[in-house]
Amino acid sequence: MAILDNLTKAAKGFFVEEDATAPAAAPMPRPLPVPPGNGAAPLADAGQLVAQAEQRHLDHIASLLAGDGKDFGTYAKMVNSMASSGLTGPLLYQTAFNAFAALTGTNQAALLASAEQLATKLAEDRARVLQRHREKMGESPTGHGPDTKAAPGPLALLKQRETQLQAEVAALTEQLAQKSQQLREIQQQAQAEKQKTQAALASYELANAAAAADLQAHRQAAQNFLNTPSSTTSSNA
Repeated sequence: MAILDNLTKAAKGFFVEEDATAPAAAPMPRPLPVPPGNGAAPLADAGQLVAQAEQRHLDHIASLLAGDGKDFGTYAKMVNSMASSGLTGPLLYQTAFNAFAALTGTNQAALLASAEQLATKLAEDRARVLQRHREKMGESPTGHGPDTKAAPGPLALLKQRETQLQAEVAALTEQLAQKSQQLREIQQQAQAEKQKTQAALASYELANAAAAADLQAHRQAAQNFLNTPSSTTSSNA
């Protein structure tokens, strides 16, 4: 039958490709469901920033899921390869498992246990990456996650510098407020001293003017009375 020939070619082609000396390009992984919990927000935000994963991340995931050829990752690749032959649903997965089991000797329990191990790997790696992301964002202190030797990222360093500058600005603002209060007090004292000095000068001016007026009055009177003829005749007699 044609479909059996296609399946045989797909299985043969798959394992020949796996045994080739040149590494094959990693297939584009299907989107994984977002697990519940605190990790959902970073992925939601990331989905608004990028539309496709970077190749370095795809390579990282591929290396993370790489196995010995007898694990669930290899089985999933076989499913994808056989799907091109037109199989779908239960028939696809059962046919792929039959071929996989015949070639590797893996039973169903071991295959599903391998799937659980891969899921655990992905979850643990994602938790590590999210912790590192929070450290880079300055949302959590460094050195408390799985990677205890991780250094602060550029964003965390910038946030630390921002916090430091905010503290310095607050301190300078407080100093400015204190100096402004001192300036107002000095200005008030200077104004009071100025008024006191002006009042003293005004008082002196009044005293001086009164003395000058009194002196001028007596001087004028003396000049007038001492130089009259009657004064001269009386002195001659």
